[in-house]
Amino acid sequence: MKFSSTDEMYTERALQLAQLGGVAAAPNPMVGAVIVHDNRIIGEGFHQNFGEAHAEVNAVNFVKDKSKLSEATIYVTLEPCSHFGKTPPCADLIVQHRFKRVVVACLDSNSLVAGKGIEHIRNTGIDVSVGLLEKEALWLNRRFFTFQEKKRPYVVLKWAETRDGFIDRLPEKREEGINWITQPRMKLYVHKWRSKEQAIMVGWKTVNNDNPQLNVREIAGRSPHRFIIDPKGNINVDAKVCTDGNPTTIISLQSTIKGLPNHVELVTLQAINTTSILKVLSEKNIISVFIEGGAATLKAFIDENNWDFACQLIGQNTFGEGIEAPVLKSKLLLSNEDIEGDLILSYKHLKV
Repeated sequence: MKFSSTDEMYTERALQLAQLGGVAAAPNPMVGAVIVHDNRIIGEGFHQNFGEAHAEVNAVNFVKDKSKLSEATIYVTLEPCSHFGKTPPCADLIVQHRFKRVVVACLDSNSLVAGKGIEHIRNTGIDVSVGLLEKEALWLNRRFFTFQEKKRPYVVLKWAETRDGFIDRLPEKREEGINWITQPRMKLYVHKWRSKEQAIMVGWKTVNNDNPQLNVREIAGRSPHRFIIDPKGNINVDAKVCTDGNPTTIISLQSTIKGLPNHVELVTLQAINTTSILKVLSEKNIISVFIEGGAATLKAFIDENNWDFACQLIGQNTFGEGIEAPVLKSKLLLSNEDIEGDLILSYKHLKV
């Protein structure tokens, strides 16, 4: 299917708008819409918050003269929904206003939509084109598509390691507090990454050793829901994640943990592995999780092939000995960035 350069320009604009939704749209996808009449944008919008108006609705509401819609083209980054959810179907809205043309970047793999929105619009005689900047649109909503197709959250791994490949010092050689590997500036990057995901996860040893807050502080952004993996109930109940009042869930084999504050949720499983852990998140409609450690937790997700994206930070110092950093399998290097001597390597999982 052929598209013009102007089609691409307006679709790029729609993709830019979609990104503004960010994690606030989850578990819905990020969607942007642009309405064009006589080569001029007369309306645009994006899905701002879960449960609120979709991109198409916001774009139509932006248009002052609705009579122009029947001669307009609407560019949408994702197939318009065709079912009633928190809001009415966007496909019906497009049909109602008799748009002249609809350009869609990619189809929606949600079984409630999955081509039905496109079919409904086409059946009314409206011209619909699909597939412009499809690769970019799929990547934008990789969290949503992973959740829909694999029935689990999109898993992002992150760790920092020394130049000689250690993620931490040996327990007997640890200094009091966090043993930083990278420069303080790297916190900005980590907090930005945290703000993009719905959940953050670590093992109980990371909590007990480092007493992290696991929130977003260095930048303006939404803090993810915290999950702690603690099979035997060893967590320090006086740790910040248990006492600061922010949402925290502990996944354990234990039905009770002595001294655990009432506001901290305890989820008890019969068996703990990465699949059972991700199922807990899926049941809570969490479509993405940022896993920060420790070494055993990261290794488990790598060994069980339950990861999608990884951020490896390599500092300039060395430990000589310590706890070895994780080693990724089946990976594709996407980027290698040097930040004043510290390295950020980003990887995509090559599925076997």
